[in-house]
Amino acid sequence: MVKIAVLVSGGGTNLQALIDRQRDGKLGCGQINLVLSSRADAYALERAKQAGIETAVVRKKDCGSAEAYDHKIVEELHAHGIELVVLAGFLSILGKEVIDAYPNRIINVHPSLIPSFCGNGFYGLKVHEAALAYGVKVTGATVHFVNEVTDGGSIILQKAVDVLPGDTPEVLQRRVMEQAEWELLPQATAMLCDEIQKEKGNC
Repeated sequence: MVKIAVLVSGGGTNLQALIDRQRDGKLGCGQINLVLSSRADAYALERAKQAGIETAVVRKKDCGSAEAYDHKIVEELHAHGIELVVLAGFLSILGKEVIDAYPNRIINVHPSLIPSFCGNGFYGLKVHEAALAYGVKVTGATVHFVNEVTDGGSIILQKAVDVLPGDTPEVLQRRVMEQAEWELLPQATAMLCDEIQKEKGNC
């Protein structure tokens, strides 16, 4: 199996979607071996523990510098033999050492149709607030490879979601998660795990 690490910072709804797909045998050749959080109080850690998945916490403030933080993350990933890194609500920006350690092996889900409403400062509800303020009729989610440009890596999958009259940022956020993020992230993860496994041999 391809060893996956899921990086989180908050509640872990996208992590739960991955756990559910893994339980149902729909993560292809992938298996979540590690959930790494940037916060010790992230509920995502509890979701991982309930699923029997090993956890780790790496906090930037404990590391002294951005470079030391990246180095510690790479150490944790390598210690667990991780082959694919999935960002699922991970709010820290990964630096060069992490990206170089996993070229085209780090993916992220973003709650818009990139290149709209993405880049520095666009995360969480801010994305949906911006979409509503602009007046778009369609939004969605994107899974993309991670590089050194925020939300700048190659697109893997996208799915559109309608914006409805009366939507609030919270309502729109939930619809995008349910209709797009929770489908796309496990789908892309399974696709990439199968590709990685083909390079090593069959599942």
